[in-house]
Order: sequence, then structure tokens, then C-alpha cells
Amino acid sequence: MAEGRLIVCPTPIGNLEDVTLRVLSALRSADVIACEDTRRTRQLLDRYGVRAELVSYHEHNERERAHELVARMQKGATVALVSDAGMPLISDPGYLLVRACVAAGLPVEVLPGPSAATTALVASGFPADEWHFAGFLPRKASALRRLLAEHRETVVAFESPRRLPATLAALAEVEPERQVAVCRELTKIHEEVVRGTAAELAERYRDAPPKGEIALVLGPGGPRPASEPDAAAVQAVKRLMAAGAKPRTAASVVADLTGQSANDLYRAVTQGTE
Repeated sequence: MAEGRLIVCPTPIGNLEDVTLRVLSALRSADVIACEDTRRTRQLLDRYGVRAELVSYHEHNERERAHELVARMQKGATVALVSDAGMPLISDPGYLLVRACVAAGLPVEVLPGPSAATTALVASGFPADEWHFAGFLPRKASALRRLLAEHRETVVAFESPRRLPATLAALAEVEPERQVAVCRELTKIHEEVVRGTAAELAERYRDAPPKGEIALVLGPGGPRPASEPDAAAVQAVKRLMAAGAKPRTAASVVADLTGQSANDLYRAVTQGTE
């Protein structure tokens, strides 16, 4: 019996002409194509005359479907994995299936292709030698502050157009002068890249949320601004220490809950004691 395998196939993020020849070849040769939305994938397949069996594979059935697909591959089937757009697993389903294949000793082949994250990174004009992909930015202000404090390099994230004004407002409150690029509808007819400071873009989009797919790129930040930790947070660390926790552990716990710097909290409670 021929050995089954998984082929991870990135699909266009907008313009259907961006599909690669290797991806089309893999889709034509696959016994089954696992996709987020069969209707969305069918549009791509119809464009290139690909006839294939489709099965849904999304966040709500990922675990069960991964088990089924691994069983088929163990019997010799070739499975192609696609997401609605871009590279599977990058803020899209697929991780459980890849892990299941690795655990079962099945070959996993990953084909290169479009990705909104790298496209936005290059289009932003910000340094790309060191960067951080944040997926979708955290909604809690404390978590957002922590992310910005920890990552002073270029940051790429996805955002919904509905939430973009609130996200930019939060960014402007924390780092108003940090450079930002709002990349909209990449590779599509209405592609647009708008650059400016967080404060400028927060004002631009305050009452006018954009339409379409959004990738947000934050330029490198300056040196991490020095700040005094909140007094209540320092007291919380001290209470944990009084209960027996070590200073580092107590500072980390409070930092996770408040979004403040664990190092700042640690220094505040140990200054003069070491």
C-alpha cells in the first residue's frame, strides 16, 4: 500500500492568480482536500478546473476531523490542507492535523505561497530583519500594553475592520508616536496601505472604520519607556511574598493579571534587599 501524506497548500489571499503551479498540482493529485469553507475553496478549484472531494475542516470540528483524515492517510490517501486564504495554521486551522500526522509518523509536505503576514510586512516599509507575528492583537488593554512593551521590533497582526478604530485608539494611548501601517485588501482591486503614527491613524479611522481584510503592522518602538509600577500591583506582589511566594514568581503572577512589567514589579519589591 502506498504511503499516505499531508500536503499543506497556501491559497491566494485575494487575487486568485497568485496560486502557485505546485499548489494546483497538489490539489489535482489529492484524494481529498480539507478546507475551512467548501464554498470558498470551490471558487478557486472551479477557476482552474480542479475536481476533487472536499471535506470541511475548521475550528469547530478540527479535532474530530483530524482523527478521520489521519486514518485515511494511514490507508494510503493523500490529503491537501487549505485555509480560506493564505498559509494554513497562520491564525487558521491546521495545527491539530499537522501534529496528528507527526505523531503518526506520516509525511507532511509544506508548499510555499501567499501569506498576508509577510505581504503586509514588506508593504509597510518597516524593518523586516527582525519582527514578531502577534496573530490577532489582544483585546484587553493590559495585554496590549504588555505586548508593546515586550516587542520593540516590528510587529505584524491581523485585525477586523470593525475593531480597528478601537485598536488604534488603544495603541495611541500607549505609544502615540509609534509608526503604524494599516494594510487593507492586499492583492485585491482596492488594495491600500495607509501609514502614520498611532495617534494620526487613530484620528483618521475614529469615525470611519474601513472595509475589507486588515493586516496591521507596527514599526519598531524606541527604547522601552521607564515607568513606575502601579502601587496596588506592588502591594499585590508583596502579599503573595508574605504568603510564601518567591519574588520572581509573585511578580510574574501579578504581571500576567495586570499587564505590567514583571521586571519592574520585581525591582520594586526587591530594591535595597539584594
